[in-house]
Amino acid sequence: MNWTALTKESQLNQIIEKSKSVPCLIFKHSTTCPISSMARHRVEGKWDFADGEIAAYYLDLLSYRSVSNAIAEVFGVTHQSPQVLLIQDGMCTFDTSHLDISVEGIRSNLQAA
Repeated sequence: MNWTALTKESQLNQIIEKSKSVPCLIFKHSTTCPISSMARHRVEGKWDFADGEIAAYYLDLLSYRSVSNAIAEVFGVTHQSPQVLLIQDGMCTFDTSHLDISVEGIRSNLQAA
């Protein structure tokens, strides 16, 4: 699994544009939280998407809290940690947090191309 580090608020515009051609996943991770670490390992361990099927972005929200706040504002979601957001056609079409995070949940919420 290849994460793209999400470190700047300006990347959100890039994600919005990219999501018009390929779904984008944002994983908000707290590096000090064991539940967050478990959720990340569950996603990485079961990641079975083909190359180019979905773009995955990783946010260390402790280091980049302003980016996390911008995500909540731009996509209209309440901040959670850990949290995944599925961005499709420029909008957040699915978000979930904590132990509800799964590859199966992500896959079932992908829009048909």
